[in-house]
Amino acid sequence: MPSNPTYVVRSALKPLLSYRYHHYYVMQAKKILKNVEGAKGSLSQQVVKQCDEYAVDVLGHGHFAAWLYVYSAIAGRFKEGWIPDNYYGSVVVPKLKGDYGKVSNLKPLNSAIFASHSFPDILSYSNGVFFDAEYRVLPRDSVKNKLFADHDRVVFKTNNSSRGRAIFFFDRESFDLSSICKLGNGLFQSFIHQHEVFQEFTKGSVATLRMTTVIEDDGTTSLRACYLRLGSGTDTHVQSKSHIRIPIELKSGTFNHVGFTTNWLEIDAYPGNGVSFRGKVIPAYENCLKLVTALHKKVPYARCIGWDVILDDQQRVRIMEWNAEHNDIKFSEATQGPCFSDLHWERLKD
Repeated sequence: MPSNPTYVVRSALKPLLSYRYHHYYVMQAKKILKNVEGAKGSLSQQVVKQCDEYAVDVLGHGHFAAWLYVYSAIAGRFKEGWIPDNYYGSVVVPKLKGDYGKVSNLKPLNSAIFASHSFPDILSYSNGVFFDAEYRVLPRDSVKNKLFADHDRVVFKTNNSSRGRAIFFFDRESFDLSSICKLGNGLFQSFIHQHEVFQEFTKGSVATLRMTTVIEDDGTTSLRACYLRLGSGTDTHVQSKSHIRIPIELKSGTFNHVGFTTNWLEIDAYPGNGVSFRGKVIPAYENCLKLVTALHKKVPYARCIGWDVILDDQQRVRIMEWNAEHNDIKFSEATQGPCFSDLHWERLKD
C-alpha cells in the first residue's frame, strides 16, 4: 500500500519544526534571564539543578528548563508546579484548546459568541463587506455616519492585531473607507475613556487588565492570574514592546507594590510621572471577575483564556479583547505562580 506523501512530509518536518519552536522560546528566556540576573544576581547551582531535573523528570524535556530559570530568578527560588511558556504552547494549548482557541482571532465574531454589551464593538469589515453588530450588511456610504454618530473617535483592529500591533485610530476627519479596505478584515470599536485610577498613570493610552480564566474538568470557571498593563512614553495604546506590567492580587484587586518593565526589571512607580503602585486598587474589581468567568462559559471548549478588560470613566466593565490561543501565562507564572498547579497540566505530556 503506497504511503501518503503529505503524511510522510509532515512526519519528516515535525522534528525540525519542534526544534525551531523551542529554540525561539529558549532564546527569549535566556535574554530575559540575563537582564534579571544582571539586576538580582545569578541563580544558585542548586536552583539550576532543581529546574533542570523538573524539566526532564516532570515535564519531559530539558528545553523546558529555560523558562523555569526565569521564573526562579523573579521569585527568588524554585517552585514546583510552574508551567514554562514553551510547554504551555506546545503541550497545553493543543490538548486543552485544539482549534477552538483560534476563534478569538476572528474579532467580528464577538457578538455572535457572547451577545454581551460589555464589548465596545460598533461594526466590522469582513471579506469586502461592512456589517453592524447584528451582522446586517451596511451600504458603504452609511459606514462613516454609523461609526461617528455617537463617537468622536473609533479604533480599528485587524484580525491579526496581537501584541498591540495592527491597531488604528480614526476620527471623522481622518477616516477613509478605502484605507480600511486595504487594512483587511477587522473590527471597529468605540474609543474607551478610562477610569481615573488608570488615567493617573498615563493619559495617552488606555490601560488593560489581563485576567486569565480556566475551565476546570468539572466545568467550574476560575480566575488564575491577573495583571495590569500600562502603555509608556508616547504610546497610543498598550504594546508588548513597551508596556509596564503590575501584578494584581486575585481576591482583592490590589496592585502589587512592584511593577515590571519590558526587560522584566522591577520598579515601584510608573516611569512617566513617578506615580507609585502601592496602595492602588482596581475599581469594581468584583464586577470584572464576575464578567470574565461568566463569558468563559460561552466558549468552554477553549480551557484557558486571557481577557483584556478595563473600567471606563463611568466604571463600566469593558472587554477590549480576548485571547484563547497562546495567551500569555509566563509573566503571571513568574510573579504570581504557580497559577495552575492543581490542574496537573504536567500530565498532559503523556
